Amino acid sequence: METSPVTCRTLEAYYHINAHTFEKQYKETLSGFRIWEQLAHADTWLLFPENIGPHLAIDESSLSNGELYTFVTNRDRHTGEGSLVAVVSGTKSEDVIQVLKLIDEEERIR
Repeated sequence: METSPVTCRTLEAYYHINAHTFEKQYKETLSGFRIWEQLAHADTWLLFPENIGPHLAIDESSLSNGELYTFVTNRDRHTGEGSLVAVVSGTKSEDVIQVLKLIDEEERIR
């Protein structure tokens, strides 16, 4: 049985609330976005060391306005939950390496 995603618009109709206000409250308070440990550098890179594995894939993609990003994923997770290891703004190998080196060396070589 396939389910539809729950959106703020869905909640607006069901609970008779203002979707825009709820969306803002969720982002500012409920989600923990403002206290997220990666917030300070999220515009240039994100790292999820807990997702690293022995078989990684690297790819680049243009998400919007021609901005290029490099994605490092754990192939053993088959693009499912926990497959994203890193996202780095741009495609310079030095930048990707710098971010991946933030993962403990012992974890990287396992």
